[in-house]
Parts: sequence; C-alpha cells; structure tokens
Amino acid sequence: MCSHQPSCPSADRSERVHHDDAHIVASHPEQGWYLLCDGVIVFDDTGALLPDGRVVAPHRVPAEQLAIAA
Repeated sequence: MCSHQPSCPSADRSERVHHDDAHIVASHPEQGWYLLCDGVIVFDDTGALLPDGRVVAPHRVPAEQLAIAA
C-alpha cells in the first residue's frame, strides 16, 4: 500500500501498532484517528484497527502509575 523508501513494515505482523517508518496519509485529530500508509488506523487512545479487521486494544497505564496533580 505504501510507496515511500524505505518501505514500512507490513501491518500483518503488527502487535506493535505505531510503525516508526509508516507515514500518516490521512489525519483527523479532531476525531482522534490517523490513517497510516500501511493501512493501519491509529487512535489517540493508543488502540488501532489493522487492515484485516483485527483490533489492537489501547495500552492503558495502571492507575497507580498516573501522576496526581497537586
């Protein structure tokens, strides 16, 4: 799907959602999602939808690790 050089890794092996080499081809920050050149849709909550329809769940930080504002 992508044509840039070097080409991005295949989305088929994507447990790691954010491909370092994949480029954003459609940006919709107001809706919270981005389409990458490898066909992956990445969401602001760190989840993703792969081209074959598989869902990658968001990577949530445990509440104990969140900083509390004073």
